[in-house]
Amino acid sequence: MPKTDAPLNRHDHCKELFPSEPAFRLKQIEKAYFTETMKGWEDVTTLGKEMRETLIKEIPWMSCTPVTTLSSKSGDTHKVVLAGNDEQLFESVLMRNKRDQWTICVSSQIGCAMGCTFCATGTMGLKRNLSSDEIADQYRFWKRFLSEKPDLPQRISNVVFMGMGEPLVNVENVKKAIHTWLDHTDLGPTRITVSTVGVLPVLEGILTDKDWPPVKIAISLHSPEEESRRKIVPTTAPRFHERLAQWTKDYEEILGNRRHHITFEYTLIAGVNDNEDEAKRLVNFVRKTSAVKVNVIPLNLVDGKAFTASSQSGIEKFKKVLLNAGIDVTQRKTMGSDIAAACGQLALTIKSGGKIVG
Repeated sequence: MPKTDAPLNRHDHCKELFPSEPAFRLKQIEKAYFTETMKGWEDVTTLGKEMRETLIKEIPWMSCTPVTTLSSKSGDTHKVVLAGNDEQLFESVLMRNKRDQWTICVSSQIGCAMGCTFCATGTMGLKRNLSSDEIADQYRFWKRFLSEKPDLPQRISNVVFMGMGEPLVNVENVKKAIHTWLDHTDLGPTRITVSTVGVLPVLEGILTDKDWPPVKIAISLHSPEEESRRKIVPTTAPRFHERLAQWTKDYEEILGNRRHHITFEYTLIAGVNDNEDEAKRLVNFVRKTSAVKVNVIPLNLVDGKAFTASSQSGIEKFKKVLLNAGIDVTQRKTMGSDIAAACGQLALTIKSGGKIVG
């Protein structure tokens, strides 16, 4: 079995290096990472020279470094392959949003163990979890990327955990990264969305976790019934839909409000889960839950997968069934498919001039 533990994060490493330093000193270090005028430890003049020299020697300023960066022809999507300090690779995506600002699609793991049958990342298996620094530093990388392109909008307004990996399998590092952003950037909690295939024990634990940040949650549903869902998501737990429906009601009662509603994500696969009868069954399931929105996602093609995307006319018919039932439906815009940066395509396969292959 591969070792999937994440590397030690900087905060814990600093505590080991400087056990007698007060807490405020460690806070100064954390703040420095997100101060744009600072490019390395030598710039952190609030710290003593000896301390800076130790940090330069022991802790890299960035936990990950770019290997290959690609931009879509339209210029609205950019993808980077990043290397952790152990040289293992993962991907992150920057997408222009409707507000003419940017959304980051961050990864939480290298590979994924969920095995969703339409997803390229699942074919990698799980290599390891990302550390909280490797997650948080995806934001720092893209801020630096934008600062070097002053002709582009500069604000990152949203983060979505929809990159490589299942965030709730790496929940402690995901929480730490989110709290880092909330403490040191202008991101608000409702501008961060954690998308999960539905790891029920962790979802249930979130309800009483005082450290869980008040971010949005999206559940990748893909089917309204357990047996058909298991063909798409092999790791589907027994009684998944029954337990999920109850969880959404508990969530609404304990944590939900107008800004913290649950969204179901539903990837439409031709001949698998996109017919009108399936849409009617989805209506019946949604009515058993407290979810207020369904976000349909056109399938993005992946080499080696037999699935095909639903036609737009088929998508419209599917959406109409839900809309006629009074369910709020949105359709995700496909972005970055020409650089394998769209939903379900992240697997370190670069087709547009880079050298990385899956």
